[in-house]
Amino acid sequence: MKQPSLRTFALAGVGAALALGMSTSALAATEIQFWHSMESALGDRVNQIAADFNASQSDYKIVPIYKGNYEQGLAAGIAAFRAGNAPAILQVYEVGTATMIGAKKAVKPVWQVMKDAGEPFDEKAFVPAIAGYYADGKTNHLISMPFNSSTPVLYYNKDAFKKAGLDPNKAPKTWADVKADAEKLKASGMSCGFTMGWQGWTQLENYSAWHALPFATKDNGFGGLDAKLEFNGPQQVKHIQFLADMAKEGTFTYVGRKDEVTSKFYSGDCGIAMTTSGALANIGKYAKFSYGVGMMPYDADVKGAPQNAIIGGASLWVLAGKSATEYKGVAKFLNYLASPAVAAKWHQDTGYLPVTKAAYELTEKQGFYAKNPGADTAIKQMLNKDPLPFTRGLRLGNMPQIRTVVDEELEGVWSGKQTPKAALDKAVERGNDLLARFAKQGS
Repeated sequence: MKQPSLRTFALAGVGAALALGMSTSALAATEIQFWHSMESALGDRVNQIAADFNASQSDYKIVPIYKGNYEQGLAAGIAAFRAGNAPAILQVYEVGTATMIGAKKAVKPVWQVMKDAGEPFDEKAFVPAIAGYYADGKTNHLISMPFNSSTPVLYYNKDAFKKAGLDPNKAPKTWADVKADAEKLKASGMSCGFTMGWQGWTQLENYSAWHALPFATKDNGFGGLDAKLEFNGPQQVKHIQFLADMAKEGTFTYVGRKDEVTSKFYSGDCGIAMTTSGALANIGKYAKFSYGVGMMPYDADVKGAPQNAIIGGASLWVLAGKSATEYKGVAKFLNYLASPAVAAKWHQDTGYLPVTKAAYELTEKQGFYAKNPGADTAIKQMLNKDPLPFTRGLRLGNMPQIRTVVDEELEGVWSGKQTPKAALDKAVERGNDLLARFAKQGS
């Protein structure tokens, strides 16, 4: 009997390897890229959610990739789509909503993704005030998926309050309280009494809604592309003047445009900080002191205040140009995120709002709010009063650029180079130019 040659063995080996490769390929999970802007403890949580989903089934593999802050993530997503290598899922902050809606060819609406994939999807399960921000105004169908929604809240250092002779169980309720408490914190030796981040969002967008004031005409843009900014009214000017006076006295310290405030608070440098409820995860991870969470301050002399908060944070957008298989995996992952247990844990771990009613009810049933006073502050602010037509949120084009304009003008106030009225008037004028440019592109 003739023995097989070495060449025969080699060819057989190649054939076996090819067959094995084909078998492995056939069984390989479909990879789905998910670009996000969650860093530190929040990024850890996103990675864990993806890992848990991947472990729950074998058909799809979610690959979470951090792409920098919100502005960087949106820019990266747009550039990648133009280059033909966009992710399937892109996290976009709330003020990028109008921009994404305008980029029709780049987006596949979430409701359509679910329908095409044959996945059950109850849009009414989401908290109305959150879902309304990301829904089509005509059909009320969700265009993007609510994920990390937040409101500004007030964090305060209970240990520093004790040292300053303040009640550690009493958060300042009004802006007058904030000023008085910041003065006592400063007198006790603290270098920074009060600070805040995301100044346009906290001190103008949410300040306006909280005080039942419009930020722009046409119900803050929900009523059409021809909206005009109007956050330079007497009350907003008065509030910025109040903060400018605090800055001059040294009781308010400006630390930056974005989330620099969080580290300034958890490091113990500042006694009171106003920033996103989504900072709770990082504060909880790094703060070495006892802290409390309070509602946004309000001016007691303003009729209708406090009204309701408007959301910040971000939603998940599904980008166009992917295969039906990828979209099926995207649909399953988005449904997984909205499941009560996953959505409740994300809310509890991060401080972001529960995006579904079931997640809120489960969190309450588990006793989380009873054990963690202040954890429900963000949702209480959203539900404080039924939204007015102009306190549902913002639907304004070029809003990321408008926020940059607001930052530039307010920084002129904090440095003493211009008056609050001049700053807000200029911000409105420059912002309206950006709105007109966006409306022209969309017409």
